[in-house]
Amino acid sequence: MGARRRQPSLAQLRAFAAVAEHLHFRDAAAAIGMSQPALSGAVSALEETLGVTLLERTTRKVLLSPAGERIAVRAKVVLDEVGALVEEAEAVRAPFTGVLRLGVIPTVAPYLLPTVLRLVHETYPDLDLQVHEEQTSSLIEGLGAGRLDLLLLAVPLGMPGVSELPLFDEDFVLVTPLDHWLGGREGIPREALRELNLLLLDEGHCLRDQALDICREAGRDDAPVATTAAGLATLVQLVAGGLGVTLLPRTAVSVETSRSSQLLTGYFAEPAPARRVAFAMRTGAARSAEYKELAQALRTALRGLPVRIVGEG
Repeated sequence: MGARRRQPSLAQLRAFAAVAEHLHFRDAAAAIGMSQPALSGAVSALEETLGVTLLERTTRKVLLSPAGERIAVRAKVVLDEVGALVEEAEAVRAPFTGVLRLGVIPTVAPYLLPTVLRLVHETYPDLDLQVHEEQTSSLIEGLGAGRLDLLLLAVPLGMPGVSELPLFDEDFVLVTPLDHWLGGREGIPREALRELNLLLLDEGHCLRDQALDICREAGRDDAPVATTAAGLATLVQLVAGGLGVTLLPRTAVSVETSRSSQLLTGYFAEPAPARRVAFAMRTGAARSAEYKELAQALRTALRGLPVRIVGEG
């Protein structure tokens, strides 16, 4: 039998994968918490072990060689599988322990996190919940890269490799100034949105996209207004100041409208425009059974909110 071929180490693969992602030794070293000389040495050792040149080094930048581009794909698969193996072992050893990195969108976080945190504290006290509030695109990127474990956001996402655990549906309501003709009304037809000066969140917020979809369904094709806000609190203050009206999800109404006495809430005719909120996880995640149990526990905990619980019983 011939001599056994040497195998690359995980440290070597991790170092090369970081360089392949950042194409910069200093940034790659910082990303994985390794010194730059150690990182460079690990990549060189990997090249020696594999017998191929992975990087083309110049004075200004780092490029992947043709072989490096192919090996980078394989290295990511190996590292992902090793991460999944460790995660599987942790889940089997002790469910609802260790770290759970939860990503939440800004238009959900302030209104649902009190319930989520109370549930975890009371029911899963050994779970180290770490919360990251980011916009949808950043959350999806973080889930795919393994930076986040579970997302709490509006769906559907329609993303391959991502499974959704629906939690509830909630209606949108119309928030207006005190003197607005629709203020406090019930049974508002969606068609009323065609003529309203509707204030929206900045681009990148899924709630903005949902509001625009509702306007299009009502027969309005133009972008409603130029005035936007970075968060719902600012948006509601703009309404109180008489700049227009806005749409709020029902879970946000009590928090946001209590900030001003110059607001009224109007309700749409059935079926009211609505959004669905769900957990999202990587398809086949090692802790999927835990996430499903957490979803069911959260559905029960949310029954006191103005929502319609959905999903598996």
